[in-house]
Amino acid sequence: MRHSSCFLLFLMRFSAPFAMLAIAGQTLAADLRRGEQIFKQCASCHTLQTNSNGFGPTLNGVIGRTAGTVPNFRYSPAMTEAGAKGLVWDEAALSEFLRSPKSKVPGTSMRFWGFWFRSEIDDVVAYIKANQ
Repeated sequence: MRHSSCFLLFLMRFSAPFAMLAIAGQTLAADLRRGEQIFKQCASCHTLQTNSNGFGPTLNGVIGRTAGTVPNFRYSPAMTEAGAKGLVWDEAALSEFLRSPKSKVPGTSMRFWGFWFRSEIDDVVAYIKANQ
């Protein structure tokens, strides 16, 4: 009986990290699914297709891109200027913009008030990043 108790404790102690990884993987997948749902709001103007602009510029490859530089898209002067001044869309900059576009780039022509919840921003940024 003592050996089975020790074995059970051993199993519990060393399997816990693997269980946590499995749970984290499920959470990540759920976040990406939620990000996909949230992105549907963005998809009325933006696409994730390469070289395919809509009413807004394509978001394919946005992470790492200088603001206002998608070819064949007519940006607002404010967005073009932001890029010229060094705004590059990394996760942090994109998150700030999605929280309050007009605060991050005053004068932007993007017609979106911003997301209220940090989790929405995190999920949609993760989805965009995963689909570049």
